[in-house]
Formats: sequence, C-alpha cells, structure tokens
Amino acid sequence: MHTPFCKTKCPYCDFYSVTETARIKKWVGAVLTEATRYRDAFPRFDSLYIGGGTPSVMNHDEIEGLLEGLSDAFHFDDTTELTMEINPDDVTKEKLAFYRSLGVNRISLGVQSFNEQEVRFLGRRHSARQAQDAVSLVAQGGFAEFGLDLMYGLPRQSTRAWLQTLRKALSFGPAHLSCYQLTIEGDTPFSRLSREGNLPLPDEARQAALFLETSNYLTGAGFIHYEISNFARSEETLSRHNVKYWQHTPYLGLGPAAHSFAGTKRWWNVRSLDAYLKNLDEDTVPVGGSEELSAVQMHLERMLFGFRTRWGLEASDIFSEASRATLEDLCDSGLIELHDKRIFPTVKGYLFADRLPLMISA
Repeated sequence: MHTPFCKTKCPYCDFYSVTETARIKKWVGAVLTEATRYRDAFPRFDSLYIGGGTPSVMNHDEIEGLLEGLSDAFHFDDTTELTMEINPDDVTKEKLAFYRSLGVNRISLGVQSFNEQEVRFLGRRHSARQAQDAVSLVAQGGFAEFGLDLMYGLPRQSTRAWLQTLRKALSFGPAHLSCYQLTIEGDTPFSRLSREGNLPLPDEARQAALFLETSNYLTGAGFIHYEISNFARSEETLSRHNVKYWQHTPYLGLGPAAHSFAGTKRWWNVRSLDAYLKNLDEDTVPVGGSEELSAVQMHLERMLFGFRTRWGLEASDIFSEASRATLEDLCDSGLIELHDKRIFPTVKGYLFADRLPLMISA
C-alpha cells in the first residue's frame, strides 16, 4: 500500500509523494475502489504493509476508514502481519494506542540517524532527540515487533559515528533493522548536488567497508543478516511482507506508483495522484504499465533475488556446466558457499549481488 503523502520531501527520496494532505480522504476512497477490482484475484492475505510516503500523516478517521475498507474487500488471516510506517515527529502515545486498537502489530520507524548533524543533512523533519523519544514511545507502546530504518554512507560520516547510531538503535531493543546506504536517485535535490560536485560521497571501497562493519556489528549482537539491507532479531521477526518480494510470491500494491506481481506478470500504477484519482473516478484501471516476464527473465530474477538473501538458490538453477565450473572460482574468492545443492551468498558476496548472476551465466 503506497501512501503518497508527506508533509515535506527529503532531498534524497525518489519515491512518489505530494504534500497535499487535504486530499487524503479522496485518496482513501480511490484506494478502496481499486481494492474491489482485485477482490477475486487476491482473495486472501497474511501481510499488509502501509508504506509511503508518510502514512502517519493520516488522521484517525482516515486510517480507520482505510483499514476497515480493506478488511471488507479482502480476507486477512488471523496471524496477519500489519505494518505501519511512521515518522518520528508524528509519534504520540495516543496515536500508537489507536494503531494497536486497529490491529497494527508492527511499526517501521524512519529514524535514519541519531546524529543531529546527519539528521539535518538528510532534511528530516525530526531532530535526533525527537527520534530517540519516538523510539522509546514505540518500545514502551506494546509493539514487540518494531523496526528502525537507518542510513549510512553519508558525506564525511566516520565509522565511529555510524557505530554510535547502531549502538543507540540496539539500546531500544528493536526486532528489526533496515540499514540503507545513501544512494543518489533520479531527479532529487541530492542528485543535482552530486552532478554539481557538491555532494562528496564516500568512494566504493569506503562504502564496502561500512557495509561489512555494519554486518559484523549487528550479527555480533545476535541479529540475522537475511537480506543485503535487512537484519532481524530472530527468524520470527523477519519482515514477512518484504520476504515475499524476494521469493517471487504474488503481491498486490494499491495507490499511485504502487507495484504488483502475480505469476509471470508485473504491473505498476500511474505515478500521479491526479491521474490515479481521475482513472478511478472514471471507472478506469489506474495501471501505468506492465510486463510479462519470460522464462529467462524469471530465471535471472530468481538468481538476483537469491544472491540478495540468506536463502540463496538451488544449484540446479545455474544455466550450464560451464557456469557450474565458475562456482568453484566464486567459492575460492569467498563470494559464495555451497551446501546441500544450494548456493548461498557470503557477506562479502552481498557486495556483488547484482553482478553474481552475470558472472555465473557468462
């Protein structure tokens, strides 16, 4: 579920969003209309992720109406993982209690950093102090499975500063951490600064060192590094919803710019709130594009996703005997491991996840 509303736009973010929060009510109605179109194709779910944008800008009536409408449109299992993304400056005890009353059982908090200079550089609406206070409220609010989003690889960020953020994050007892490297995306303010030479990002070697430091630190603290950017306290606290993406499980995305997948087909909605609302007002499907994946494309995606996660892939998925021979070289290089006819990426291999399929298929 893509909630395309933010009070302000972060300079690094390329996700579609608008600041016209007065249109949320109309968007909720459109989303529920879109949901009815997929009632037969997607009758049952065991996860629901309310992401964005900034879902926490919705008021009580809006989020309650959205969740009630989705429950009417689809069947959700009793054990459904219901995740809500929240910005730290939107967190209150009352809001958290209300979310719990609606069945929200997992919170994803967009902290990014506990360092005041870094928070300001990233253009966040909250301060480092607000971030700490927000995480404390979530931790005390009865959400056993809450996660934090953090960002590293910032200009002039020291290893010491990054580890201080990780240490502070762990002090709150999160069930999940998503640690993303700052990347320059699309037509964002940061991309313009980068083109002008005014955004001194760390070089590839430095970024790799920070990645390995992150993995070593968090796995040393007992976390499972189960996907390039994701760490879970236990097998039970993996993000059920996100795992579906990496395992080619069908999923449905609602809202402007949302993506969906089923079988061998992937489709995405129009990247415009105006066009999205207009399509649904006119009883038109708001799909902006689609693709039918060939057997070769599905195979390549299985490899790409496999090398991004701790589950790896079946050795039988490799194309040829020639490419099987390449596996020995990759094992010797410490990029992969072979166990019980499966290929698993190492932490070092995660650094080359996008290239490994091409190395093997060459």
